[in-house]
Amino acid sequence: MNPTDTADTTPDESIYSNYYLYENIAKPCTKEGLKAFGRLFLPPLYSLVFLFGLLGNSVVVLVLIKYKRLKSMTDVYLLNLAVSDLLFVLSLPFWGYYAADQWVFGEGLCKIVSWMYLVGFYGGIFFITLMSIDRYLAIVHAVFSLRARTLTYGVITSVATWTVAVFASLPGFLFSTCYTERNHTYCKTQYSLNSTTWKVLTSLEINILGLVVPFGVMLFCYSLIIRTLQHCKNEKKNKAVRMIFAVVVLFLGFWTPYNVVLFLETLVQLEVLQDCALEKYLDYALQATEALAFIHCCLNPVIYFFLGEKFRKYIIQLFKTCRGPFVLCQYCGLLQIYSADTPSSSYTQSTVDHDLRDAL
Repeated sequence: MNPTDTADTTPDESIYSNYYLYENIAKPCTKEGLKAFGRLFLPPLYSLVFLFGLLGNSVVVLVLIKYKRLKSMTDVYLLNLAVSDLLFVLSLPFWGYYAADQWVFGEGLCKIVSWMYLVGFYGGIFFITLMSIDRYLAIVHAVFSLRARTLTYGVITSVATWTVAVFASLPGFLFSTCYTERNHTYCKTQYSLNSTTWKVLTSLEINILGLVVPFGVMLFCYSLIIRTLQHCKNEKKNKAVRMIFAVVVLFLGFWTPYNVVLFLETLVQLEVLQDCALEKYLDYALQATEALAFIHCCLNPVIYFFLGEKFRKYIIQLFKTCRGPFVLCQYCGLLQIYSADTPSSSYTQSTVDHDLRDAL
């Protein structure tokens, strides 16, 4: 699933195109404007996503290691989510340059960057799903969670999640390759045998593992969390509900359009849809919706950290102790509001309330 896979035709498609031309048969659907569209639209967007994603997730990793010190399952999942997003955004400068010009980094980096992109993609979504399960256990099964939500289980499930993400990304690593055509070098996924079957299976894998399963898990977990919170007389209840709503809406808003377009592209591969104009619109839509989905990795620090009271305290403490660009923040009024060592004013003896405070 390279971000620029739809921008040009493959060598086989070029051969077929020449054959039809010489035989005076109608030309296949041409998409000359798609590369120009990508050259104009993708590089600046990838650059912005890279900068904000790198900054936000790096701060998250620094705060977790410096202050939280990975003491719980939640901390482990948050760290792995940030690492997944970092792995994902580190591939974007390569794709941005590729969209603007051509692939100049060699076949080795073509495979590695394609693999990084997919591992970060799957890892980020998988750890968002695990975060939903973690909140579900903390709030709905508070007593059981005391035994289940341990640091050890967090590490074990994280290793298993990375393993699944790596295996799900193997086709992208194995089949990504470089080739030169008409003095232009490409980095794309090419299947030597059963090309249509592989493309359909890859698209279905992304749809199922990237949207259907995570959304099903999130819908189950958060619906029960909200039902439990209705019976919880805690001043943080409304804030928790708002955060849950933000997680679900943003996940669906940023990933659903891409998965819908990808599914329609699968129908084109299966020749269920055979309209040239529709194919062109889908290729433009695939680039636009994929770029939109990329933005979600920049929002994860906001969703899971910056809306949380504890993290605000930690990051303000970080700004106060750092020098360089952050020294000006010491004179900001916000720095006087929180202290990382100040206990929460909403402390309660209830186990559910305690886990709710941790979830925020």
